Amino acid sequence: MIPGTTRFLLAAALAAGLPGCDSTADPAQTAAATRHYGRIAFEPCTLASGAFAGNVQAQCARFQVPENRAAPDGRKIELALAWLPATEEGSAVDDPVFFFAGGPGQSALRTWPQIDPAFAQVRKQRHVVLIDQRGTGGSNPLECEDEDEESAATPDPGELAAFAGRCAERLGDRADPRFYTTMDAIADVEAVREAIGTAKIDLVGVSYGTRVAQQYAARHPQHVRSLVLDGVAPNDLVVGGEFAHTFEDALALQSEKCRQLPACAARFPQDARTQLAALVERLRQAPVDVEYRDPASAQSHRGTVDADTVTGLAFLFSYMPQTASLLPLVLDEAGQGRYAPLMSLHELMGRSMGGTMARGMQWSVICAEDADRYRDTGAADGTLLGPDVARMFFAACAGWPHGGRPRDFTAPLRSQAPALLVSGELDPVTPPRYGERVLAGLGNGRHLVAQGQGHGNLGSGCMPRLVAQFLESADAGSLDATCLDTMAYVPPFTSFNGWEP
Repeated sequence: MIPGTTRFLLAAALAAGLPGCDSTADPAQTAAATRHYGRIAFEPCTLASGAFAGNVQAQCARFQVPENRAAPDGRKIELALAWLPATEEGSAVDDPVFFFAGGPGQSALRTWPQIDPAFAQVRKQRHVVLIDQRGTGGSNPLECEDEDEESAATPDPGELAAFAGRCAERLGDRADPRFYTTMDAIADVEAVREAIGTAKIDLVGVSYGTRVAQQYAARHPQHVRSLVLDGVAPNDLVVGGEFAHTFEDALALQSEKCRQLPACAARFPQDARTQLAALVERLRQAPVDVEYRDPASAQSHRGTVDADTVTGLAFLFSYMPQTASLLPLVLDEAGQGRYAPLMSLHELMGRSMGGTMARGMQWSVICAEDADRYRDTGAADGTLLGPDVARMFFAACAGWPHGGRPRDFTAPLRSQAPALLVSGELDPVTPPRYGERVLAGLGNGRHLVAQGQGHGNLGSGCMPRLVAQFLESADAGSLDATCLDTMAYVPPFTSFNGWEP
């Protein structure tokens, strides 16, 4: 779950290129290779996620649905689907896994190659079904490309709202943004389930995808065999409304763990929050022009480091322990006037994360489901991110056409379906306390917290084995999760050569 502002381009997935079928294939061969899953015809394709993950062979299809289900004879849109047949297909079970990506705004088909290795055991006897949620990836994407809106580092709310309005106008001949909400996506999932002809499905949701899974389970409980929720977002959470506080909490936990390690405490006597606050204030008063090496070409460039550069990078780094371990050192270097490493990393992360989010779809979701529930009480004043993060998160809603939500949308999920909830101890956006809130309504659920970990843990440590065992048995209580005790905090680098042993 990530802020979709110009200041913080954050994502849990690195994506590039649409998956699809080989356009050079012989038509006769393609016809021969066509396979049916229920009523849907699939053809061979390759799912790709860029340079950071391998390709995955799959079966792809297009599935037509009404854009507005209240007007079924009106405009139709096509959903991009992928089916990953069980690798031991002869012994495959009837209930497939449906995977829901994060964001809101990420493509499930593009995200999957990154987590496919974690599901190797699951996929032996279970099919996996991926749906690019309407408005993302290959499903009539609501993408709002930059025009002059990015010319200023931080446009004001009015500028962002005007940009959103212009984008909606450009999309008007093929999309009505009012019908790209979580509830519309749930109707699509149900249509696909019915078309493939399975009575029950296993739901796996990550970050915002946990909202999709919970809402589906509340409205179609008879079709849910089990749930796996990773990076849990309670139904009543205002997405984007608490980032300033959850980030501060994560920094405090990071600093506490550093103090417990003599080498770390000696190298970084200031806690991360104090260190970051001092640097942010200095750069707010006087941004710095810096020469740095381009992380891709190693060529020398010049750029400006300001307060937003630092807070954005720090927030992004806090998602994963491997990057969080670099933060104290990078901040320390910048605090001594050496800004080149910080600027290089900022450029690297910006390029890696750029283009992973369908911004318009994100607005369709948050403007319908979250914006009117946000209250600017002043509680974020004095935090490192401040109140502007939430304000900018919802600023586009003034210019973006959006729908609404059912009255019971924010009600906690009450379910007896077997459920496995997963959180990272140091998660800066969906902390473990969110998982505990959702667990309270699940009579057959269990919550596992990965110590020292951040946002998204389906592939961490022994978690893939535990998820596979859970999906096989549908019994979270019987899992022996002691293997998670080997997971630990990743100590900060004390130099660019690494950390102390």
